[in-house]
Amino acid sequence: MSLQCELFGTLGCYLCEDAGQVLQPFVNQGLVVELLDIVDSPDWLERYALSIPVLRRVDNGHELQWPFTAEDVQQWLT
Repeated sequence: MSLQCELFGTLGCYLCEDAGQVLQPFVNQGLVVELLDIVDSPDWLERYALSIPVLRRVDNGHELQWPFTAEDVQQWLT
């Protein structure tokens, strides 16, 4: 698995931690996930403040909104 994704979230977000746990098996298989804190960008903060965590594919920009399961991620990646 050589896909790259970005996970939008923020510190102290328990839902973001839950999303990280769902993603960990995919990371173990080679998925690259960059953690991006929405407070680092006014645009991200405006766009994602009420919807984090959000997983975005780097290659095509498709987003997966929380809540998602491992099965959801698997389908989204294919």
